[in-house]
Amino acid sequence: MESRIAKAIRLSYFPVALLWSEQKPPGAMQFAEGKWGCVMWLAAAAAKGKTAAADRKTFGCVGGGVGLGFGNQYLHFPGGEEGFCHFLSSGNAGRPGGAELAENIKPFMTRESHENFLNGERYIENPAGVRRFLAALPMTDIPAATVVFKPLDAVDGANETPQAVIFFVSPDQLSALTVLANYARGDNENVIIPYAAGCQTIGIYPYREAASARPRAVVGLTDLSARLYVRKQLGDPHLLTFTVPFALFEEMERSVPGSFLERPTWLALRG
Repeated sequence: MESRIAKAIRLSYFPVALLWSEQKPPGAMQFAEGKWGCVMWLAAAAAKGKTAAADRKTFGCVGGGVGLGFGNQYLHFPGGEEGFCHFLSSGNAGRPGGAELAENIKPFMTRESHENFLNGERYIENPAGVRRFLAALPMTDIPAATVVFKPLDAVDGANETPQAVIFFVSPDQLSALTVLANYARGDNENVIIPYAAGCQTIGIYPYREAASARPRAVVGLTDLSARLYVRKQLGDPHLLTFTVPFALFEEMERSVPGSFLERPTWLALRG
């Protein structure tokens, strides 16, 4: 499956198709069961031309399980949801039993994750704020066993329909895609930037949009931790993600010919 958009904006990495499947494709990259990993590594691998997959036992971290649509995996975080609420905010060291729990799980965590468990990532002001954040997430349990990330050009358009297409983009490319997402709509708010984990902005938020009558694109990689992880994989400090539900992707593809993408302003920015 080719993309006019990718050619018009001179994408540096393959567009990534996110698909639901009952089975892992042969040879697909996958985290080992029970091993920590960031879902964004799987998406980045597909952007470099490989196929990757995650199922309900190999999603890498609880946030990734949530992001891919495998239900409320925060229930399985050390200390349950309350442990996660403290982890994302003020830390577990000061709450009853928190230090003891941290010591028990220390052998199974990286040094960084253990320190964050104790002292908090401080991405939200307090645990009560995290509870509100969780309540607002469009958590879902998808009707599939596996989420697959494929380079878009490896997708068989006759037999496979992606849930969404993920672009790893520069600021100029992000600007072009934002214009294109609004190009044929006749209104102004067809791109959103939710506060969420990197995996959630390529998974459950696009899933939610795909179910709406007028799906919107979702900008991501504003998650600082995910930015650090992806930078190590792709080497570019300026990338963001721009994820489009497949129906919007098709609409945007149709809009390329005759659009601003063929005019001097964009061509000058593109270089």
